[in-house]
Amino acid sequence: MYAPATAELPVVVIGAGPTGLAAAAHLIDRGITPLVLEAGQAAGAAVREWSHVRLFSPWGDVTDPAAEKLLAPTGWVKPDSATYPSGRDWAEQYLQPLADALGEHVRLGTTVTGVSRTGRDRVVDADRESQPFVVHYTADGSEERVFARAVIDASGTWAAPSPAGGSGLPALGERAAANRVTYRVPDLKDPAVRARYAGKRTAVIGSGASAFTALATLADLAKDQPGTHAVWILRRGISGSTFGGGEADQLPARGALGLAAKAAVDNGHADAVTGFRTEGIERDDAGRLVLVGEDNRRLEPVDEVIVLTGFRPDLSFLSEIRLGLDERLQAPVELAPLIDPNQHSCGTVYPHGHRELSHPEQGIYLVGMKSYGRAPTFLAMTGYEQVRSVAAALAGDLEAADRVELTLPETGVCGGAGLFDQPEADSEAAGCCAAPEPQLVQLTTAAPAATATEDAPAGGCCGS
Repeated sequence: MYAPATAELPVVVIGAGPTGLAAAAHLIDRGITPLVLEAGQAAGAAVREWSHVRLFSPWGDVTDPAAEKLLAPTGWVKPDSATYPSGRDWAEQYLQPLADALGEHVRLGTTVTGVSRTGRDRVVDADRESQPFVVHYTADGSEERVFARAVIDASGTWAAPSPAGGSGLPALGERAAANRVTYRVPDLKDPAVRARYAGKRTAVIGSGASAFTALATLADLAKDQPGTHAVWILRRGISGSTFGGGEADQLPARGALGLAAKAAVDNGHADAVTGFRTEGIERDDAGRLVLVGEDNRRLEPVDEVIVLTGFRPDLSFLSEIRLGLDERLQAPVELAPLIDPNQHSCGTVYPHGHRELSHPEQGIYLVGMKSYGRAPTFLAMTGYEQVRSVAAALAGDLEAADRVELTLPETGVCGGAGLFDQPEADSEAAGCCAAPEPQLVQLTTAAPAATATEDAPAGGCCGS
């Protein structure tokens, strides 16, 4: 197989989302040619699928400096930095203009199917590092390939949502119930979607910002549509950190999401079922769904299920590449300890770059959401810092690549180890790592926003 000299080749960027397009802008700023391959028919294809959701980061935090520099000659005007875009705003007012500015460096409708070293499968050592990468893709029904000096995978995790099953596998019956299960925050402004949930009993499975958003929107629907009710399914107990940092969160809109979810429970629009891991989804005689947990415990029937349990990376097209991934998170091994919820949950991740994102296979980087594997709490500004560092490293400027140029906002909460899977959260008698019986709770008293020191004293099983 003939391949041109590596130095003459572009850097292939997989994905034209926020991080991928920022990577291309940084590469151009460094005098390196990028080639962005995007499976969707428009830039920010994944973002467009949640266009109705408003970001909890303001405009000032979701645009990249190198991208702004590239956009400036086009007459682009940055939106007010203090306002909050929706997914639609982000895609239409920033991502699409940026893709347009990148022009021929972006190819849409192009699905990457494999990445390898030219003439070398993952077994072969001989002369490996001197060979360029070869990227296979499909476009317009045909199979093609392109050679690359390096590969930046910014394809994200949107296409691979985690299932309802507490074991990480789909719950028994989950696939069979697909017509009543969704893995996205529903757009209740859409009349057809609104009709699906109005007057219905809906289970919401998950404990993050997406679950907060779903609970809050269902609570709003309940005010207009009697009979609308949510059942919030949590694997752990209720604590001061369950609803996030509230007013202590340095991203106020993120803190407000948790407070809105708490209001949904406090006001009787939602019940919280704690210590419940879904093992099965069955249908009763009326066709409604019954969630079955460990020990065969069954919840009251629901009409719909919204599963918001996170996402996971698609690594299938990287099977011929030598990746160094953490066995738990499927994140780069050097990055994993910074984001592992088994170890800490304060929401604070130290800025990191090319070194933490490197792999045994030199020249390939997983960035953006995909770099986090199965871990939560990713922010757009984290991805922008990642690709700034990676582009500098590819340009040979290790001083800039190693320099920290980001301070992340604190979440205002620290729940300690096991945040997403620990059934008990606040029992002083049992200790923070003891598991209670699953229970149905209904909050009635507002709790103050917790601080890191209140929720996670130094040492002990909840120390971070």
